[in-house]
Amino acid sequence: MSELENDTAYHRPVMLAECLEALAMRPDGRYVDVTFGGGGHSARMLERLSTGHLYSFDQDADAEAEAAQLARPQFTFIRANFRDLHAELARHGALPVDGLLADLGVSSHQFDTPARGFSTRFDGPLDMRMDPEGPRTAADIVNDYPAADLHRIFGMYGEVTNARTLANTLATARRGNAIQTIGELKKAIQSCMPRGKENKYLAQVFQALRIEVNDEMTALQQMLEQTAQVLRPGGRLVVMSYHSLEDRLVKNFMAKGKFFGEAEKDFYGHTHTPFEVLTRKPVEASAEEVALNSRARSAKLRVAIKN
Repeated sequence: MSELENDTAYHRPVMLAECLEALAMRPDGRYVDVTFGGGGHSARMLERLSTGHLYSFDQDADAEAEAAQLARPQFTFIRANFRDLHAELARHGALPVDGLLADLGVSSHQFDTPARGFSTRFDGPLDMRMDPEGPRTAADIVNDYPAADLHRIFGMYGEVTNARTLANTLATARRGNAIQTIGELKKAIQSCMPRGKENKYLAQVFQALRIEVNDEMTALQQMLEQTAQVLRPGGRLVVMSYHSLEDRLVKNFMAKGKFFGEAEKDFYGHTHTPFEVLTRKPVEASAEEVALNSRARSAKLRVAIKN
């Protein structure tokens, strides 16, 4: 079976062969998949281990149920947000590690389950929580955030061109009745959508809401900062992102050890960064893979080695 053919109804892993090659796994190594999702990457990582061990993180109960199918001595599932990376690995006596994979996309299962509210394709509740027990839903944001905050998240996280108009339109629409479903949201913002580009526009709006619901940018920064602590020297950091905000954070952190500004220099002007970047340009999915899985189109894979 080729890497491209390796998928399940639950989740088709993106750039599987490229991720495995980037990790350069040893059979006796210790590895982390911080985004278990549907388990596509974790399952193939496990196949490469003999005396080694894989620790996979996810905060989703559905992912935990899927992980039960991979039960074996070399595998530990950790039900936690990856922002708790260092604390959880320390708790399991699993430091340091030889490689870490982060696939920052939403799993196919989450997109394809209408009740989760991630997809514009279905009607369902405005939820979008990666952790179904999380405190805040997309409906809470749509109905409770001041227009100025809606403007900020749609502009920053969704890169929506008419973010202010969209925010004001929503603030007006919710005065009559609370907006609780995907269908109600689409109806409320229909006048804001550019004709012929409705699907792209909705995807941007949903991306912005999902990022805010799950505090994704903060969690990503916290996780990346901890990778320098959990990886041994020579360990591999492999991160796949799906939009420019994430990719910029990953690129800057790998190159400079920080997210904004220039890398720190010592008294002599030498730059000391925690990683050596192996991918000057991000790896992208092949045309063959994109034809099989449209979600691979926007994926960008970056790889670095811990100094």
